Formats: sequence, structure tokens, C-alpha cells
Amino acid sequence: MEGLVASQITPFPTHCRKYRYPFLPILTLPLTKSSFRLGVGSMRHPRSFNVVTASVQPLQSSNLGHFDNTLPSKEILELWRHADAVCFDVDSTVCLDEGIDELAEFCGAGKAVAEWTARAMNGSVPFEDALAARLSLFSPSLSQVQDFLEKRPPRLSPGIDELVGKLKSNHKTVYLISGGFRQMINPVASILGIPHENIFANQLLFGSSGEFLGFDRNEPTSRSGGKATAVQHIRMVHGYKTLFMIGDGATDLEARQPGGADVFICYGGVQLREAVAAKADWLVFNFKDLINSLV
Repeated sequence: MEGLVASQITPFPTHCRKYRYPFLPILTLPLTKSSFRLGVGSMRHPRSFNVVTASVQPLQSSNLGHFDNTLPSKEILELWRHADAVCFDVDSTVCLDEGIDELAEFCGAGKAVAEWTARAMNGSVPFEDALAARLSLFSPSLSQVQDFLEKRPPRLSPGIDELVGKLKSNHKTVYLISGGFRQMINPVASILGIPHENIFANQLLFGSSGEFLGFDRNEPTSRSGGKATAVQHIRMVHGYKTLFMIGDGATDLEARQPGGADVFICYGGVQLREAVAAKADWLVFNFKDLINSLV
């Protein structure tokens, strides 16, 4: 899904190190000398990104008749125009693909992993269980991830670059909150001009020989309810008065709760998950609708 080149990795020391997470108490993470993280600072960025913006066929209007939330209420529209911050899901929202599905297909396990993704996004399986199960089906090595990042450029959803630009020009802060992996999301953030400190996502872990070790379970987005935790943290730290969450899945809908997002916009332009769409404050299929609603 993303276009990054090969990375350099730095081993952890053999003793335990303390990591401070802004949304968790100080914790000690025991790691062996064979443990590695492939993260923000460990990737060598290419000179330029090959960005692919693909067209998406709109759904037929006859398929949308049973939704009564495709037009925003006056209250929702007013909140949208005066929002302080907007948080975006990445897979099937900012980007056309589900990143883990694309990586799995690249590694030869696409079908089995895609089935798990569908179950996770519909909310029928705890997210952390689905994430662990999907990764265990193909256990990507460091070299496979590097090869994937080099050969698969980001495929941005139509209009997302314009929408993010308009939000920023209207002095609204934009965040990316994803159950996907930072290795895939960093180049997308760079393309859209979103600072890396505004990313909340998961992290792949590798051993000294590049073998897959798992994922960092201390990241809030590695488990069910994690996006809500991230959004609550963002709001608490920055004191935003009005905050929106935009996404396509059950984990995005979860972010709309006390202390979290005020409004959930379901983006159905890539994947229409009806159970999620029906509960959204506003259902959109084209980012142009959000762009045109801004003043």
C-alpha cells in the first residue's frame, strides 16, 4: 500500500527500557537483544512518493434508500464547520486499501487474511484477536515488509488530499488514527502534510535476523476500544471543543463516546459496512460532500 524504501534498524539493549506513553502510565517493556522495531526514524524515505489516486465507482442511489443519514442535520453541519480537530481512519478511508490485506496478499496469504479483516471491521471479533490472527497467518519478515513498501505506492481515496488541505487552511488539526502499521502510514502522512506526532497506529516488531516477532501490544490502537482511547487522549491534551472521527469500521464508531469524538462520519466510498453506516451521524460516499460543506 505504501511506498517506502529499505530501512535501517537499531537493536534494543539487553536490559529493560522504560517507555513513556502519553495515554498510559510509565511501564517497563522487557525485550531481548534480538528484538527490533521498524519505526518512524528507522526508515529511509525515497526521494519522492509515487501516489496513486484511483477513481471509485459511486453506489447506485437505489442502494442507499434505506439510509436516512446521508444528509447532515443543521446541528451536525454547524459542528462540522466549527470543528477544532478531525481524526481520520486510514485503511479504506484515507487510502483505498486495507494495508494488512495488501501486505498479506503480497506475502501469499491474501484471501485468509481478508476474511479476518471483514470480521474485525464488522465488530464481530475483538480487534486485538483479529490482528494477532491475521499476522500469524503469514508472519511477514522484515525483508518482505521492506520489499512491499518499495513496490506498493499509496493509493489515496479521491478527494482526500483536497479535504485535508481545506481542513488545515480552516485551522483545523488533522490526525490519523489507525489499527494499521506506522511503517505503512508514515509515507501517507508525509504526502498529506500531517506531522508524524499526529499519528496513532500500531508497530511491527522483528528479530535480529529480520524474523517476525509480533506487534507492540502497548499501542492503544492494537486492541478494541483503542481508537477511543487515542481520541480521548488527544482531546484531553489539547482541550478541543469539537472533535470529529471519520472512518468506515466498527473501531471508528467506537471513538464516538464521552470524552472522545463528538461526531462520527462514516465514509462509505470504499467499503460500505451497513451496521456501522446505520449508526453514523453522517454517512458520506464522496469527500467532496465534506469539502463543499466547509465555509
